Amino acid sequence: MSHDIVVWGAGTGRAMRVHWMLHEVGLQYHCQPVGPRTGETQTPDYLSLNPKGKIPVLEHQGFVLSESVAIIRYIAKNFELPDAFFVPIHPQEEAALDEWCAFIAMELDAHPLYTMRRHGDLKHIYGAAPEAVESAQEYFLKQLNAAVPPSLERHPYLMGEKFSEADILLITCLDWAHAYDIPLSSAIVDYRARVHLRAAYRSASRMCYPDRPIAGTNHGGSE
Repeated sequence: MSHDIVVWGAGTGRAMRVHWMLHEVGLQYHCQPVGPRTGETQTPDYLSLNPKGKIPVLEHQGFVLSESVAIIRYIAKNFELPDAFFVPIHPQEEAALDEWCAFIAMELDAHPLYTMRRHGDLKHIYGAAPEAVESAQEYFLKQLNAAVPPSLERHPYLMGEKFSEADILLITCLDWAHAYDIPLSSAIVDYRARVHLRAAYRSASRMCYPDRPIAGTNHGGSE
């Protein structure tokens, strides 16, 4: 069933989150495979859609939304989720999910991983800063290992027995970390490998990365 959904963006971990969430929910949508740093996000037409000039962007019946975390939360709240998908019932559960999403987006993605991207992959633009890259990796591992392994010791997913948006966010960050050869603990490696077997992950990967093998080794980022 079509819901007049368009996703702008492909080829990055942040775009993958949106494709993956739509595949988990089983929604049909149209993909506009705009890529990062191709010039496609800086055209007048695209900037009229998202003045920030970034991907991903979701269009749903005239409503336009950017930022991958906001998009996957919007999908979760506005469409029927599978029985095996986590749905918060109490305010405390909603807050706990928000906490995970904020932690992953800020403490793992935006701060350390993107610092590594800016001064590693994109050093020709932002300048090489090997000490900053090394420090960012150390910070990523410190925050990741403080929060995630203890949770996985108790439950298979971040929110307990059921898969959630938080797992989508975390796995895309772990894929990014793997691409940067950041050493991950055995518990996290096992969790990542298990989630990679999800049918929605695999079908979304084919959509977001049509020219790559499905191996979970994609870089993140929105640019």
